[in-house]
Amino acid sequence: MISAQKYFTNVSKQGQFLFKRLASIKNSTPSYKVVVIGGGTGGLAVSSTLSQVLGKSAVAVIEPSNVHYYQPLWTFVGAGLKSFEESAKPIEEVFPKDADLIKNKAAKVDPENNTVILQDGQQVKYEYLVVATGIQVNWNKIKGLQESLTKPNSNVTSIYSADTVKSTWDLIKNFGGGNAIFTMPSTPIKCPGAAIKIAYLAEDHFTKSFVRKRSKVIYNTAMGKIFSIEKYANSLNRIAKDRDIEVNLQTELTEIHNDKNEAIFKDLKTGDSKVFNYNLLHVVPPMGPPSFIAESKIGNAAGWVDVDQYTLQHVKYPNIFSLGDSSSAPTSKTAAAISAQSGVLKKNLLNLINGNFNPTLAEKYDGYASCPLLVGRDKLVLAEFSGYTMKPMETFPFDQGVERKSMYYLTKEIIPEIYWTRLLKGTWTGPHGVRHWLSYIP
Repeated sequence: MISAQKYFTNVSKQGQFLFKRLASIKNSTPSYKVVVIGGGTGGLAVSSTLSQVLGKSAVAVIEPSNVHYYQPLWTFVGAGLKSFEESAKPIEEVFPKDADLIKNKAAKVDPENNTVILQDGQQVKYEYLVVATGIQVNWNKIKGLQESLTKPNSNVTSIYSADTVKSTWDLIKNFGGGNAIFTMPSTPIKCPGAAIKIAYLAEDHFTKSFVRKRSKVIYNTAMGKIFSIEKYANSLNRIAKDRDIEVNLQTELTEIHNDKNEAIFKDLKTGDSKVFNYNLLHVVPPMGPPSFIAESKIGNAAGWVDVDQYTLQHVKYPNIFSLGDSSSAPTSKTAAAISAQSGVLKKNLLNLINGNFNPTLAEKYDGYASCPLLVGRDKLVLAEFSGYTMKPMETFPFDQGVERKSMYYLTKEIIPEIYWTRLLKGTWTGPHGVRHWLSYIP
């Protein structure tokens, strides 16, 4: 089956999706009021609003991809609950009409000269810069992983790639028993709840397809707990115990011997290695900041764009902001976090442009994030919290630590619609308004 990337590329070649607003940068150095690096969730949420406010062609977005993916849907795709095609749209379809699209990749930022150097050597000037490049997936950090993912009938898969997410469902639905192992690395990752969600969904399917009794479901996580927020960790531990899912903490995948169906894990407490035999291995790859951030000297010691965690303004260069997975804001890297960050960033940046920005009185991001934790084909624990305080920030007037059908359908049907029609259009900045309104319900 042709991949969505290839499909939309072919459609584009046929002339049905032409980039009429593609910036021409062949013969001159273009200059913009605002340049946004990245056309993912954060980049589009910000550029949609800024281009409307600042006017046509005042904002440019640097993005090389032909397809925009709603990646939180890939957990549903991997469990056979949604089609892959529902997670993808041509970039032309979601791109703001008043912004310019530069189909290229940022290679470096020169913050002293307000310039972005592109992969082909061309340059783009800016007055203000928003870095929203997302996170870099480092498939090569686990020995044998790349080869295993491309090898036919390897029983190794991942929902973290457009090229492999569909094979996850193939392996789950055809699983005949044995060891099904699901991993979580020690690095920050995007959509961190997905690592455990796909394990619960697979176990649920094994039960419904009558192979559970001859199966062992194992979740090996390099983290010190199953989930970072205690309330939801308690819920996930309870569910794992009730369903006989083995959870091994501080256990990190380091190598795959696909010819033997062996996975090598390191015990982070002792440093010892342990071999696990697998019949199905789902891998969440290590991730990290895009390398150009450190090379551009706009990153912190860990390589993330070095911003004030509340205002999202760069700590050294006041005309640079960042949000989403590439920023140093110490919270969970989720689309929900981006929604809240986008509202803060847009208000602060526009105030700065208008000469009204005061860091003390500026809009502040409170660390809000959310992980809709799928624990079955119709059950979900809706984790909402602040990554700053590590405390719940729940929207609804009931205990969200309990798995519910209503939260499952909210996540499966309603939130994707909000994503496509509001968040990417710049009109959804998180559920704070809903939370405030519901607080009046007795």
